[in-house]
Amino acid sequence: MIFEDPRILVKDEIQQLAEEGYDVSELRETLNWYLIMNRGFDMDDARYFFYEVFKNPPRRDGYCYYEPSEWSEIVAESSFAAYEKPEIAQEELFDRLYGALLGRATGCMLGKPVEGWTREKILEYLAEAGEERLEYYFPDIGAKAGEFGVRFKEALRGNLKRAIRDDDLDYPIINLKVLEQYGFHFHPENVGHVWLENLPFGQVYTAERAAYRNLVMGLRPPLTATHMNPYREFIGAQIRADIFGWVSPGIPERAVKMAYNDAALSHVKNGIYGEMFVAAMLSAAFVCTTPKDVVLKGLQYVPKRSRLYEAISYVLQIHEEVPEWEKAWAKVMERYGKYHIVHTINNACFVVLGLLYGAGDFGKSVCIAVECGLDTDCNGATVGSILGVMLGASGLPHQWVDPLNDTMESSVPGFQWVKISELARRIFRLLQ
Repeated sequence: MIFEDPRILVKDEIQQLAEEGYDVSELRETLNWYLIMNRGFDMDDARYFFYEVFKNPPRRDGYCYYEPSEWSEIVAESSFAAYEKPEIAQEELFDRLYGALLGRATGCMLGKPVEGWTREKILEYLAEAGEERLEYYFPDIGAKAGEFGVRFKEALRGNLKRAIRDDDLDYPIINLKVLEQYGFHFHPENVGHVWLENLPFGQVYTAERAAYRNLVMGLRPPLTATHMNPYREFIGAQIRADIFGWVSPGIPERAVKMAYNDAALSHVKNGIYGEMFVAAMLSAAFVCTTPKDVVLKGLQYVPKRSRLYEAISYVLQIHEEVPEWEKAWAKVMERYGKYHIVHTINNACFVVLGLLYGAGDFGKSVCIAVECGLDTDCNGATVGSILGVMLGASGLPHQWVDPLNDTMESSVPGFQWVKISELARRIFRLLQ
């Protein structure tokens, strides 16, 4: 796989170090000379760079962020708050959990055919179908869909019969197994154990792939997250947050602690904060009445001197100043478009854009999140999950959820073909 190419690992590590505030000018020059002087570049060469060349690079002048990865420091840097557990009727609680799963699956399927696309390419595809903007599942334009690079035609409008397999749908199930086996006070090592038993190596990517490789090598957290892992701030942890919010209704401090213990296996800094942010939003969605309140609650658990806190605060500010989401998107891209298409920060911004400008309308919210582009299935899934909690299954529009036929595919053993309602009942039992 491309993410284990040693040359790419080294180049991506230099980019990651630059984003973390280090001066990498000499590192880039060293790599360029090394490539000129050596015909090949294998994993031993990569290890030389990670172990020797990348040691203690100097900080870049003017870098103003402070981004810890240790739990106690994250708490100290954030506005952590404890809330009294709300009283939610059992019937309503199940409806919210079921809605979360349906919403996540729906948003994921909406974004799946165009995963990794830019907004410009998405609009070009829609124009080919005679549509100006995204308002429903992507249309099937026949052979031209293949020309555009659509890989999952089963998720196109009219073809959708179920939620087809996707890692955004696998991880809630993986973490269900973590919670069933180890309870709410699990540790990162427990997560790694469940991964090795249930996740094929070929179906993990970027930071998760690096962490998986490190687990097999015998490393333990936090080294699994840092050893030769240039993707430690990518979106992978952020998409694993959902179940921790679902099983912590109105108790965000519990949700974010579980999210932290999950994320620490594979991520650091903003990679960890992204999962905590989403977990807190999902927990808050059980008690908040507006999407903006959900975002503000989630932001309490993000370190205030981090790039993620700055980015989400910026989106909140733009929302107050710019009425059209498309113009807000352009401003966000101008500021954060520099990040990789599966980075935590830019994609978290798109999640917040969907929530704020969707204003509680399920279809509008997921469509905005997906039309923003980049990691479309992840962002659609996260927004769909949050709106699913807020609206409950009974409040979700039939035209969006009916095509799924209450059915989800997964690669997780024992869940290859599962009723979404049955999965919701299994999660519900964790709260009994």
